[in-house]
Amino acid sequence: MLNFNHLAIAFCLFLVFQTANSQLGFSHEIGVIAGPVEFRSDFGSRFSEATNLGNSGIGIGIIHYINFAYRADCNCYSTDTYFNDHFKLRNEISWNYTVLDHHGEWVQPRYTSPNADKLRAHHGVAENFDIGTQIEYFPRSIRSFQAFSYLLAPYISLGIHYTSSSPQGSTDYGDKNIFNGNNIYSYWYQDPSFLPPVPAGETREYPINLNQRGDWSMVTSVGVRYKIGVLSDLLLDLRWQLYFNDWVDGFNHKLSYNKFNDWLIWLNVGYVYYLD
Repeated sequence: MLNFNHLAIAFCLFLVFQTANSQLGFSHEIGVIAGPVEFRSDFGSRFSEATNLGNSGIGIGIIHYINFAYRADCNCYSTDTYFNDHFKLRNEISWNYTVLDHHGEWVQPRYTSPNADKLRAHHGVAENFDIGTQIEYFPRSIRSFQAFSYLLAPYISLGIHYTSSSPQGSTDYGDKNIFNGNNIYSYWYQDPSFLPPVPAGETREYPINLNQRGDWSMVTSVGVRYKIGVLSDLLLDLRWQLYFNDWVDGFNHKLSYNKFNDWLIWLNVGYVYYLD
């Protein structure tokens, strides 16, 4: 299982690889990002705005770019090709943390059933370390932006990340054992008629799993850079990240209205410095 140490080692290998790239004529940029995260999971109803706003956290990260438009070995522009002038490669290591609760209609005080009490008593945490790469496309010339021909440079990106997740979960209901099915909202787990039959010889998977795990995810974003100096930019980036499983939050109840994999939206601001 991948943990934070593995992520750190992998990121160091990224940097070694990128340093080697500088000998091929590329240049480098490094920066930091931070901002609010909305984590969309099986806590609450998927499309409930109360859930989406209530289950918000924070993300921070370190980013590294390969700039194909400028050569580090000669402090000059690289060959003027469309790719060199419109694409950058972005490497990143980041962390996000979100406290999760059930929000929305079914936890309102007017509901006094045991199931409503179980929902209100169930809490969780999504904590994730990410490492990955994205390709960023700038519709406007990167060379012209670096030369102050304009101050704003919009971009879009697409990439893949590997995530080490450390979910947490607890309940204040009953004997407070989160792995006791009587303490969570789990009628569908205890009553097989609500879900497809389990193959012979197998048991129904319990809907909570708090083990650390590693998973892949797809990342796409839209953003803009604002030039504040010869060697520095500010950036604003809106990210959508889709995980390739539904256990990142440690909770997977498989009900039809929450059947999608976990995902998040991250609005981050950052600062980028040109190393060469």
